[in-house]
Amino acid sequence: MAGAPRLFCFPHAGGAASSLRSLALSLAPTLDVLVAQYPGRQDRRLEEPVDDLDRLADALAVEVSGQIDGPYALFGHSMGAALAYEVARRLAPRRGPAALILSGRGAPRPEPGRHDRLRTDDDIVRAVSALGGTTPEVLRDPELREMVMPALRADYRAIGSYGWKPGPPSTVPFTVLIGDSDPVVTVEQAQRWAEFTTADTRTQVFSGGHFFLDAHLAEVSEAVAAACVTACASGVATARG
Repeated sequence: MAGAPRLFCFPHAGGAASSLRSLALSLAPTLDVLVAQYPGRQDRRLEEPVDDLDRLADALAVEVSGQIDGPYALFGHSMGAALAYEVARRLAPRRGPAALILSGRGAPRPEPGRHDRLRTDDDIVRAVSALGGTTPEVLRDPELREMVMPALRADYRAIGSYGWKPGPPSTVPFTVLIGDSDPVVTVEQAQRWAEFTTADTRTQVFSGGHFFLDAHLAEVSEAVAAACVTACASGVATARG
């Protein structure tokens, strides 16, 4: 939609752009939604996956900076939330986002959490199966599993070696979304995102696990749209003022 606030979205570990298709379509009447496609999956399957989160954030920051012409926001789920935060840090000195929407991820820590440090393919498959982010049939089929494993390995190496580095706090509002029975992130861990910005932080808790988005699409879309529209409108007013 012409003139709509722009929202850049970052999928979870192992996820492709299509994983956020339902959310993007739900938001489309209100927001101009762009979803990142990481290397090594779907139409980029022949490219080498990136196994370093800082390097991936560097590349995504360049892509985002080339596609902004007004106030915008960033959304990320799980690993994507860490990427959204790091992309925002990189863009803040130039033209940072008006808001961050951080879903299914606890606040950053200097050392990776135990749920991120998965060493073997079996560890990754067990974790992904438990979280429900990949169709079980894909992981049971040897050929399909081999197709998705390179991206999963790279993503878990990336998030499993990521540690937060001190720097200036963000100055934009955060909206934090979390499932109340997420097996890898507690509500308290998600609420700690408030410590990383000087602006307001709103935490919204949904029933469900790590992929609560699927069961609460309408409510999640409403929360995301409200955060983006409010923050981007404020950004326009600030720029004009």
